[in-house]
Amino acid sequence: MPVVSTKEILQDAFARRYGVGAFNIVNDLTLEAVVAAAVALRAPLIIQTSVKTVKTAGIDTIYALFRAVAERADVPIALHLDHCPDRAVLSACLKRGWNSVLFDGSQLPSVEECKRQTIEVVAEARTYGADVEGEIEGIKGVEDGVGSDDAADIYSLETAVDFVRSTGVDIFAPAIGNAHGVYKSEPVLNAQRVSDIVAQIPLPICLHGGTGLSSAQFDDLIARGCAKVNISTALKIAFMRANKDFFQEKPTNTDPPTLLKFVGERVKQMAMEHIRMFHSDGKAA
Repeated sequence: MPVVSTKEILQDAFARRYGVGAFNIVNDLTLEAVVAAAVALRAPLIIQTSVKTVKTAGIDTIYALFRAVAERADVPIALHLDHCPDRAVLSACLKRGWNSVLFDGSQLPSVEECKRQTIEVVAEARTYGADVEGEIEGIKGVEDGVGSDDAADIYSLETAVDFVRSTGVDIFAPAIGNAHGVYKSEPVLNAQRVSDIVAQIPLPICLHGGTGLSSAQFDDLIARGCAKVNISTALKIAFMRANKDFFQEKPTNTDPPTLLKFVGERVKQMAMEHIRMFHSDGKAA
């Protein structure tokens, strides 16, 4: 199946109230494992790359790997650039073929400046037929070198809605008490804020900090309009623990393909568990 736009994938999810897993891959193994999970469960999928991963592996390498794996799959897949405050990286990814980008302007000095630059990003993305996720409030926690452990300012509903309307973003990522990384205590989420935004302007909402939330929390937030659900930390944990477990269980094994298969299967199972929780299994056309 050809790679499709992020907006196309999320419009159906938003309309039918299921969540699409947006998994932050770190290499070819994790990419193949997540795609295999989506194919096995007949689920649409968003592959995400952090700025750190793009810089580490290289734009051309990441994109070539994505196309090679995605085009063999028979489910809708899109490629998304996660939290990017760097306009140069954002432009390079759009030019290379990313389907969507998150311009993270949450650290800019004002909402007005974030709005101004987001409008520019949306205009640039449209020249490539790409979509844009917008954000004005930093999601607590540092992820791949982006973000802060300080709690972000939460703006009024009117400010959030005005930002979405003024910029023309396709997806919006509000702060609702969610956080990147591993939650240090039970998260207290302001789910009503999602409903309030969607009631004013119906567009797909992105839930950041999905790792560690309960099935009941996912169900509630997805029903309110969180059509895109980001999973990064859970993938990294599955990847790292699988490597550790392999060497503990098979200390004398020196066959790299055996290790890769073991780790890949663990990452695949992690992705399948989340896809089922988001109720996107069986939703691929």
